[in-house]
Amino acid sequence: MEKKRVFSGIQPSGRLHIGNYASAMRNMIALQDEYSCVYGIVDYHAFTIKFEPKEMDDRVFNCAVDYIAAGINPQKSILMLQSTVSEHTELAWILNTITPISWLERVPTFKEKKEQNPHNVNMGLLDYPVLMAADIIIYKAAVVPVGDDQVPHLELTREIARRFNSLFGETFPEPKEQLARVSRILGLDGVNKMSKSLDNCIYLDETKEEIWKKLSTAVTDTDRKRRSDPGNPDVCNIFTMHKAFSPKKDIDHCTRECRKAGIGCLDCKKILLDNMFTELEPIQKKQKELRKKREYIYDVLHDGKKRAKKIAVETMDEVYEKLGIKVFH
Repeated sequence: MEKKRVFSGIQPSGRLHIGNYASAMRNMIALQDEYSCVYGIVDYHAFTIKFEPKEMDDRVFNCAVDYIAAGINPQKSILMLQSTVSEHTELAWILNTITPISWLERVPTFKEKKEQNPHNVNMGLLDYPVLMAADIIIYKAAVVPVGDDQVPHLELTREIARRFNSLFGETFPEPKEQLARVSRILGLDGVNKMSKSLDNCIYLDETKEEIWKKLSTAVTDTDRKRRSDPGNPDVCNIFTMHKAFSPKKDIDHCTRECRKAGIGCLDCKKILLDNMFTELEPIQKKQKELRKKREYIYDVLHDGKKRAKKIAVETMDEVYEKLGIKVFH
C-alpha cells in the first residue's frame, strides 16, 4: 500500500528557533517512517518582507543544515528548495483564479503582517496563503505538520482544494493539520508569537549561556510580584516551554511547587534550561559538522529538487487535463 504524503515548509528567514522546532519540526521528523514526506525551504514566501539578496544563499544553506541536524533524513524524505520547482508558482496562479480576495483578507496572519510591515503591504503578503495551498496540494499531501497559528491557512487550503474539485473534477485531497503537543510557544515577552523579526526567540544553535541570558529575563506570570507569592503555571509562558521540553516529573514538580510558592521563577527557569539544552546539544553538534559540508547540502537540495519535481509534474499534467489544455503540453 502506497504511503500517504506529508508536506511542510519553513522559510529561510534566518536561524531556526525553538518555536519552529517544537511546533512543527518535531512532528515532521516523527512522520518520516509512516508517510512519504516532502519538506520545503520556502524561499518565495520569504521574499514578501524586506531581505538582503546577498544573504539568501547562506540563509537557505543554514535552513537545510537545521532541518537535517534536527533529524530530517534526506534518504527517507525529500528536502527541497521551493523556487527550484516552478510548478509551485504555476499552480498558485491557477488557484488565484478561483480564490476570492475576501477569503484572503480574513486570514489572521495577513492582518498581523500588515501591522508589522505597514510600509510594505505587497501582493505577496495577501497572496501568501494561495502559494502555501499550492505548496501543499501539488504533492497531494494528506497531512501537514504545523503550529496552531497556521491552522487558518490549512482551512483555506482545504477550501481552495474543494473549490477546484467542484469546478474541474476531483483532483486534490483536503489536507489535515497535525499539531504538536505544544503547538505554539510565545516569545520571551510572553505576549507575541516567538519570532525572529521581533527578536523574542531562542535559536536552536545558541549556547547554554546564551539561552540562560534570555530565559533569566523572560516574562513569567505577571501577577506574581514576589518570590513568596504563589504562581499560576496556566498563564506562564515558561511553563509552556516546560511542556515542550521537560519530562513529566519535572513538569509535575514545577506545577506543584509554583502554585504553593515552593520554587521561584528563576528556579523553574533553571530546570527548563537543563532540559532544553539536553535536547538541543546533539542538534548543535550535528549543525557544526554539517556547516563544514556545503557541497553535501547543495547535493541534498539538488536531489530533492529532482524528486519533488517528478511529483509536481505529474500533478500538473492532471491539472492541465482538468483545465482542458493537456493537448498543448
